[in-house]
Amino acid sequence: MKKILIVCLMTLTALSAFAAGQQEDGEKKVTLTIAGRDGSYGDSMQLAADSYKAANPNTDFEILKLSGSSLFEKSVIDMKSGMGTYDVILIDDPNITQFQKVGWLSNLNDLGAKADSGFIGSALKLGKYPYNDNSPMFALPFAGNVELFAYRTDLYEKYGQGEPETWDDVLEAVKIIDKNEADIDGVVFRGSKGNPIVTGFLPIFWSFGATILDDNGNVTVNSPAALNALDFFLELASYAPKGVAMYQSAQVKDAIYSGKAATVTEVWPGWINKLEDPNESSVVGKVKVIKHPGQVEKSSPMIGVWMIAIPEASKNKEAALDFIQYATSEEVQNDMAMEFGNPPTRAKVYESSELAIKYPWYPAQLDALNNGVARTRTTKWKEIEAQLGTALQFALIGEMTAEEALASAEKGIMEVLK
Repeated sequence: MKKILIVCLMTLTALSAFAAGQQEDGEKKVTLTIAGRDGSYGDSMQLAADSYKAANPNTDFEILKLSGSSLFEKSVIDMKSGMGTYDVILIDDPNITQFQKVGWLSNLNDLGAKADSGFIGSALKLGKYPYNDNSPMFALPFAGNVELFAYRTDLYEKYGQGEPETWDDVLEAVKIIDKNEADIDGVVFRGSKGNPIVTGFLPIFWSFGATILDDNGNVTVNSPAALNALDFFLELASYAPKGVAMYQSAQVKDAIYSGKAATVTEVWPGWINKLEDPNESSVVGKVKVIKHPGQVEKSSPMIGVWMIAIPEASKNKEAALDFIQYATSEEVQNDMAMEFGNPPTRAKVYESSELAIKYPWYPAQLDALNNGVARTRTTKWKEIEAQLGTALQFALIGEMTAEEALASAEKGIMEVLK
């Protein structure tokens, strides 16, 4: 009877350990739940998870592949409640300040992570809080997204125009091509209000020496430099298609791939990953992708890096840290770029000769990241962007002058920051 009782107790103990995530070999079974993006970012995350699990069979994954807005909403709800549903989350870089300030993200340095010089500096800095090189790290750069500039080399050469170094060079080329090429628009960009038009405008705005807020948080959007930038933008826009005020990414991508745009002032790595595929593109070998031109200031591309972080409420921080370091390692970044075009965050990956053949703009992409400008580090970026984006579109469609638009943006942003 005693033997039976001992066997039963041993069985119950084993079952209890199994139910608690303990395997027979004594190692704990962990399931990491990831709140991630859809599309190529989701595919890249899946690749990293599958590869990690192959080397770490005690780790399982549940990956949510969400739209940008859904990811933000679900992350905020979970972290605000402290439920700890997610062990790893992706964060669009302008949102990260909001999460850092209220203490929702784990301090990676406290967990044992160390700064890695292999990361591109501008991308790594986005995960630090406060926003400077020496601050604690709360996220690692997962996808090195950065805004780029594209132009038709055949058309620029046809009309004696070299690679544009300044925005004045761009305007000169756009005028000539638009006048002489009946079926081609001189310039194309996203003109829809809010995020699209702001994103397209900021590389011009910054390179003209303008800022939205100064270092002390004062609103500086309505300045002489900003007016020069907006006047230039509106002149450039006069050579865009008539419906550009409603353009989203789909219309811009169509203009690039069909060859109907001589100049595109905003492209992203995910938009152009099939630009050299003859099955997708009619301009193979005819489009060059570069960092943005400068003007008063140097080239000022907008950084759009997606960061990977661990919520403070996660119950699996040790395993989560090991995974996010793996997912941002040089080898995995290389694999994600090769398979899905995920933009790397490590400089050395851009030096791969194999990737350079597949993505000939990689040197320019690295150049843009090194010159990239981060959006204003504030918890109110979404509201600021909405105010500026509305005013810009009113100016674009002629409902406001440039002066009126900037005054309206200034007033709106000051209200947001009260």
